[in-house]
Amino acid sequence: MPNQAEIEHAARLLRAGRLVAFPTETVYGLGANALDGDAVARIFAVKGRPSTSPLIVHVGSIEMAKSLAADWPESAERLVRRFWPGPLTLVLRAAQNSTTGKAVVPPIVTADLPTVGLRMPRHAMALALIRAAGVPLAAPSANRFTEVSPTTAEHVRRSLGEEVDCILDGGPCQVGIESTVVSLAGAEPVLLRPGGVARAEIEALIGPIGFVQEVGGGAHPSPGMHPRHYSPRTPLFLVKGGAVPEIGRGIYLQHTLAPSRSDVSVVRMPGSAADYASALYQQLHQADDAGYDWIAVDLPPETPEWEAVLDRLRRACS
Repeated sequence: MPNQAEIEHAARLLRAGRLVAFPTETVYGLGANALDGDAVARIFAVKGRPSTSPLIVHVGSIEMAKSLAADWPESAERLVRRFWPGPLTLVLRAAQNSTTGKAVVPPIVTADLPTVGLRMPRHAMALALIRAAGVPLAAPSANRFTEVSPTTAEHVRRSLGEEVDCILDGGPCQVGIESTVVSLAGAEPVLLRPGGVARAEIEALIGPIGFVQEVGGGAHPSPGMHPRHYSPRTPLFLVKGGAVPEIGRGIYLQHTLAPSRSDVSVVRMPGSAADYASALYQQLHQADDAGYDWIAVDLPPETPEWEAVLDRLRRACS
């Protein structure tokens, strides 16, 4: 685990416009100073990420988040008091500089939208890094665009290699999938991406939240909305009744049903949605490394607690 001197070194790199990969409770992030447009441009170049996909800004305190938002509704206050630090991103109207009239967060971060996504991560190392840097960090997942997100430092090294100036190793991520994203920028709250906080938990605090329609061209209101995302290099199939592909060497991620072939590798996935989410990306990385011809996934039930897992699986196979 990195010590304080290593965190201070990484913080200096961030202030100098460099890129640092760091752990959060969800996945590893590829961080840059969110207030430095040139530094953020390096994130897009390294990841191969389209400019239409905004970045989440990670903050070290609620006060830092408020400085980046034009307003702070009561619903935001309720949610952050309950779920921050944690795997919840709030999309709010972005603050403007009172002197220049320009957005405080550069347009490259927000995909030139009038909103900004804000999150306070729960991982102690992430918080220590943000606070040492003294600036908010724009940080998507630390991997090539559309690929499986990294949940270990080794995943980052394999995906991005030497294109990252520093990788802080904080061990495996606990939540294992990305944050939930909720927009509070409109008249009604809207779920933009399911994730580490369940819809039911959010609705218990602020009431019903709407569904986002699938987006087409142009800027997306949240990361993770492209049809193909979170995808292993190995072709992935979602199967019912255990009906795996009839040819090729494959691996089967089993939820309940056994595969239709006896000559495939089987991984019995956890029974709870939270534990399944925590294990999913690690299993996809391992399957890629093993050189299988295909990955087949026994679909979990289409119930509310599985919403985030099903979202990731469907985008992974798109």
